[in-house]
Amino acid sequence: MLTLANLSPSPGSRKQRKRVGRGRGSGHGKTSGRGQKGAKARSGNRLRLGFEGGQMPLQRRLPKRGFHNMFKTVYAVVNLRDLDRFEDGATVDREALVAAGLVKRSEKLVKVLATGEVSKKLTVVVDKISEAARQKIEAAGGSVTLAGGK
Repeated sequence: MLTLANLSPSPGSRKQRKRVGRGRGSGHGKTSGRGQKGAKARSGNRLRLGFEGGQMPLQRRLPKRGFHNMFKTVYAVVNLRDLDRFEDGATVDREALVAAGLVKRSEKLVKVLATGEVSKKLTVVVDKISEAARQKIEAAGGSVTLAGGK
């Protein structure tokens, strides 16, 4: 009867670990499968990612284009049509937008744009808002507060 106590893999289904450096008769003695000399024969050798044996690496051969501004401010964009899903009189801030799935938690700043219409009275607390979006929200009876206090 087969139980957990006498369970074992079928013969030949699992390869045994290669034991190197166990003498010439083993077939993996002397240089232990590393060949003769060179960086790969030495202990402690770790080729860094993209290393091509001294040849100019691909990432350095390819042309670089443009400019990457590391200080750029990136906003998560939310449109007015998306805000219409909130109840009348609700406060729409970053946490509410994350809970509604409109903004990812990793996105730190939120900007509201005027695409679409809003029909409910909302209190919107965001980092930035377009002037047209502000006018539409206030026309619907809502209010806008910038999170930075501006």
